[in-house]
Amino acid sequence: MMEEKGRENGVAAMKACYRRFDPAAYLQYNYTPPRADFTRKDSIVPWKLACLHRAFTEGDMSGELLVDIGSGPTLYQVMSGCEVFSKVLLTDFLEVNRQELRRWLQDEGQCSLDWTPYLQHVCKLEGRRPSAWTEKAAKLRQVIADILPIDVHCSQPLAPDALPLAGADCLVSCFCLESVSPDLAAFTRALGHIGKLLRPGGHLMLIGALGESYYFAGPGVRIPVVPLNEAQVCTSLKESGYTLIRLEVYTLTQDMRVGVDDVTGVFFVKAKKD
Repeated sequence: MMEEKGRENGVAAMKACYRRFDPAAYLQYNYTPPRADFTRKDSIVPWKLACLHRAFTEGDMSGELLVDIGSGPTLYQVMSGCEVFSKVLLTDFLEVNRQELRRWLQDEGQCSLDWTPYLQHVCKLEGRRPSAWTEKAAKLRQVIADILPIDVHCSQPLAPDALPLAGADCLVSCFCLESVSPDLAAFTRALGHIGKLLRPGGHLMLIGALGESYYFAGPGVRIPVVPLNEAQVCTSLKESGYTLIRLEVYTLTQDMRVGVDDVTGVFFVKAKKD
């Protein structure tokens, strides 16, 4: 009983941290140069996009529905997947993030970040002209079916009728679980919770921070993070019913450490639900 109370308090404290989350500042900190410099091979965002592109185009993905878990205010994580799956659901705990995503989806022109360079870069990865980005944007808007509230700390993270009975064919989740969990046990539980949304044999793509204990989500808004290492990620996946297909690691160069967090590396995982 006491343990459960402590668990709930930890999760409640994390949720309280997010009340001051500032989507525009978060995007500025993490999704502009040097972290998003498309002229550099060693920049972190092009590395993430390359990992996702490869994972989605290896030919082992099938089905119709891709669900992005904890989208935040970002779209890059579904730019490759929208070519493979005919339906994409974006999800986030925070209404401010869902609002940011809706602005892009409805093409209202008041987005906090211009996603054009991202779309152009993914087009290049796909062997298309960068000018095909307009078609890609149209395709992405067409396949995004909804933007839903989610809580990865609930054993049923989405509303019961949000998904078909069989579950999603693929999940992608970037910098969500370790950033909203008070400790490693909560991170592992959250992995198990989202696994309930995935059909057996479905794929999980996970991108997350290594060695990070905090990040800034706005001026003076410091959010604690579970500092993970590769072994812990692998153990948590196994305990949560996934089989690891691939783990890749990016180590941050000095100039990628821009003072908005203390992250040392980023992991990319491709796994399959048992």
